[in-house]
Amino acid sequence: MQKGKIGVSTDNIFPVIKKFLYSDHEIFLRELVSNAVDATQKLRTLSSIGEFKGELGELKVTISIDKENGTLTVSDRGIGMTADDIDRYINQIAFSGAEEFLKKYKDTANSIIGHFGLGFYSAFMVSKKVEIRSLSWQEGAKAVAWTCDGSPEYEMQEIEKADRGTDIVLYIDDDDKQFLEKSTIDGLLRKYCRFLPVPVVSGKEQEWKDGKYVDTDRDLVINSTAPLWARKPSELTDEDYLKFYREIQPGQDDPLFWIHLNVDYPFTLTGILYFPKIRSNFDINRNRIQLYCNQVFVTDSVEGVVPEFLTLLQGVLDSPDIPLNVSRSYLQADTAVKKISSHITKKVASRLEEIAKNQPDEFQKKWNDIRLFIEYGMLTDEKFCEAALKFMLLEDTEDQYYNLEDYRKLIEATQTDKDGNLIVLYATDKDAQYAYIEAAKQKGYNVVMLGGQLDPHIVGLLEQKQEKTRFVRVDSDVVDNLIDKGETEAADITATERVIAEAMFRSALPKLDKAEFIVAVKALAADADPVVLTQHEFMRRMKDMAAMQGSMGRFYGEMPDSYTLTLNAAHPLVKRILDAATGSVGEKVDASEKELSSVNDTIATIDKKKAEERTDAEKTLLEESRKRAEEIRAERDKLIADYAATQPVVSQLIDLALLGNGLLKGEALSRFLHRSVELL
Repeated sequence: MQKGKIGVSTDNIFPVIKKFLYSDHEIFLRELVSNAVDATQKLRTLSSIGEFKGELGELKVTISIDKENGTLTVSDRGIGMTADDIDRYINQIAFSGAEEFLKKYKDTANSIIGHFGLGFYSAFMVSKKVEIRSLSWQEGAKAVAWTCDGSPEYEMQEIEKADRGTDIVLYIDDDDKQFLEKSTIDGLLRKYCRFLPVPVVSGKEQEWKDGKYVDTDRDLVINSTAPLWARKPSELTDEDYLKFYREIQPGQDDPLFWIHLNVDYPFTLTGILYFPKIRSNFDINRNRIQLYCNQVFVTDSVEGVVPEFLTLLQGVLDSPDIPLNVSRSYLQADTAVKKISSHITKKVASRLEEIAKNQPDEFQKKWNDIRLFIEYGMLTDEKFCEAALKFMLLEDTEDQYYNLEDYRKLIEATQTDKDGNLIVLYATDKDAQYAYIEAAKQKGYNVVMLGGQLDPHIVGLLEQKQEKTRFVRVDSDVVDNLIDKGETEAADITATERVIAEAMFRSALPKLDKAEFIVAVKALAADADPVVLTQHEFMRRMKDMAAMQGSMGRFYGEMPDSYTLTLNAAHPLVKRILDAATGSVGEKVDASEKELSSVNDTIATIDKKKAEERTDAEKTLLEESRKRAEEIRAERDKLIADYAATQPVVSQLIDLALLGNGLLKGEALSRFLHRSVELL
């Protein structure tokens, strides 16, 4: 019997491993099974090159549970180990001290395994004793047993073992008895070992017999040794891809389409990425891309490997160029990972462009299901954005789809303003903005629908990416002003009539929380609405964009909405209201305006002088004039407001405009209904 001491530079390495790795203790099973698969694959290689001349027989990895003895065993029929192998690979642990060890890898338990070859030693996270029983493939080799109880002391001796390969026997700690439960072990095997290239067997398949489940004589193979992504795309059918998707994403709707990645230079990468249906809600399920290293499951948190927007996809990625155990910071800094990330983005964009070009009808049908994904990618990834500008679609109010270039050609003749800017008119709600859309259509304009959650940001992005292009919401101004052709017709009213009209309607506007109104008089078409309520484009867009942000969102959220109430001076009803008002208060308003003009002339004359050049008399006169101007305006506005209060049709027109924009609620809506009955 040989006795010795494991070559470790500190005596307390096992307590350190056990304590430090405890939160990730389930990882031990992945490490031991992976080692067993490696040993099996090595034997296959030796056989293929003629060094191993024996019979391979049935190659598999078997996991056995013995509850009575409290052991969990991982067995393989791979290359096995000699006593010298165990000395070299098990009895030497290469690192320099527990404190430095902990300090360097305090942020990630996974970093320890793999970086230091500690896969086997992860067994001590859950075991009070570990035994290795192994027989090497080499001719004349002696079987050997190695035993360690979690201290630096070990024992190794020759034993009798009939079959080549290795058994790792774990005597499970009292605190980790869950690893003696078959359901727990099977769950971990399915999680980490589901696609390993060697069959992984966990007991026997069961069947229902005599009122209970009983074992059959068939091995329960946990894994699929030839996963779909490892096969050639030319060998696969659509049904193969859909079946695989249903296996890895049970209970989900079938995907829209998929991309099969198969790269062997300058790095190795295989995988299948599926495009799920993503509706206009933002309840997005992430972490549905599974990352593998040589078919060993690593993680489903792949933000460091693929761009953030691609985490909306589902599927698998497998690359030996991504270390089996890595920290997030390592992923973000690793050049190979960056190349892989860039390549995946390129392949996804290329696939989308291919579908849009070769199957335009199919792409249009699926557009609303993938739109959120594409817009998110455009906003967060510059390279994807440049590619997506070729295939993103705009849908108009007639349910017709256009790519950006085709849409530009469609509207440039009718929707170019006097400065040569292409004006894209858009709506966010077809029903709520129906009147505005119809008014635009009657002018010969086309309106696109941009009502998605990301569209406020997309509008700004497209304005940046497309030269001399502006997006204008269809309800942001009266239809004649949406596209400035330089042909605006002045309202045919006097200055006094304009003052009366603006003050009259301003006085009748209700007080709405966080809303400000501007009243304007313009000459629209005689058959256009008498009163039109519009919302300022810039401020509304800023509020929409900021709603998805943090502190800036709160800042804009506290600012009032800005609306313009435009009176159509050409409409017969507005003319009649204005004529009646002018006949009633016109003379007094005209007198007020003349006095106000005189006072303003005085103010302007004194204002021309510098403050230090003004006499005391001028300073007094300036102060009195400003005060008088305010009094005149207040008296004038009260006169007009008192008159407006006797004209229910003024309030009725305002309420109709508010109602059309969803702003008439509560008590104001009740008054409107009562007034409507009275007017009828």
